[in-house]
Amino acid sequence: MLDFEEELKKFRPSPEIDQVEDNVYKNNLADVTDLLDEMLKEIKNRQ
Repeated sequence: MLDFEEELKKFRPSPEIDQVEDNVYKNNLADVTDLLDEMLKEIKNRQ
């Protein structure tokens, strides 16, 4: 049977995950709400 407490003590996150996380946070990526806001602004400016 697994001892989850012991397994958690041994856990080390993958360095690749840290790199990806850093890149995502450093880049100002637009999400869906940002894109919708931009589209609505463009539509309002056309009228």
